Amino acid sequence: MWEVLKTATDVSAKSRQVRVDRDALSRFCRRLVQQGIRVPPWSADYHFCGTGEETVSYLLVLDSINFCFWPQPGEVKWEVGYQDKKLSGYYALAASLKQAVESGSPITKAEYLAEISLDLLKQILRGRGKLQLAERRVEILNELGYVLLEEYGGQAHALVETAQESAIELARLLVDKLPSFRDVADYHGDKVFFYKRAQIFAADLYGAFGGKEWGRFIDIDQLTAFADYKLPQVLRHLGILCYAAPLAEKVDQEICLEAGSPDEVEIRASTVWAVELIRQELDRVGTGLKAFEIDWMLWNLGQKAAFRAKPYHRTSTIFY
Repeated sequence: MWEVLKTATDVSAKSRQVRVDRDALSRFCRRLVQQGIRVPPWSADYHFCGTGEETVSYLLVLDSINFCFWPQPGEVKWEVGYQDKKLSGYYALAASLKQAVESGSPITKAEYLAEISLDLLKQILRGRGKLQLAERRVEILNELGYVLLEEYGGQAHALVETAQESAIELARLLVDKLPSFRDVADYHGDKVFFYKRAQIFAADLYGAFGGKEWGRFIDIDQLTAFADYKLPQVLRHLGILCYAAPLAEKVDQEICLEAGSPDEVEIRASTVWAVELIRQELDRVGTGLKAFEIDWMLWNLGQKAAFRAKPYHRTSTIFY
């Protein structure tokens, strides 16, 4: 999305606390090419895959509350049991919603979402520990249900069809219709656009449907990276993102960064710009990848212990 990439580029150029190391980036790209690039496939292990229309609804619910899985100081990390595993974070959310759908819960129905209560959501997401911002998640699901009922006959797939196979228009549509998707910050008086969850919904549709049906988009290559807290952790581990000492100290001591603060905006914007530079470098050597595919690859690296040597930055927010 041009507005996301343009504003991220501008912030990265002015950034005081975060720097993109081009040499480290080039080394990483060379290593990727030498080792053979593997874009992670869409996984049905933890995601619901049913009838097309219900899968669209499931993904929209999932991405509406896909944020902020880390525990507040003194709290136990949220985990759920799934089959013979203990899951946390995004996979715990995906699997919890999958189990709910498969057990007959109407969690994908707009009427249910419009009225869902905190107690009902806690029952669906029950597990060990506490998932923060639970009240906000309920409000967001209520908002989603109301908008689907009022404007799209209660059907998530009708909303997707309105975008006419444009991933960019779909993301903008979500931002326009649902305030909880308006992931916009202010950086020294200038607006900075991220649209993380709005963009990731389009990418998830693409992955779940293999680029067909509701996952067919004519402009999927125009999506940017999804600026969260895992990607910058990975990019920092690789030496691609370098933090100035004051910011590094905050992140390493797990001091929360205020949402919309210059430090937080610089981390997110530099993440988007770094992924774009990786995309350009890979394209230059004849290995074309889309930005969201690089995002998926980096995010999967972040699930490995080696990439967690230093903490991710912490910001309490509904946007990622």
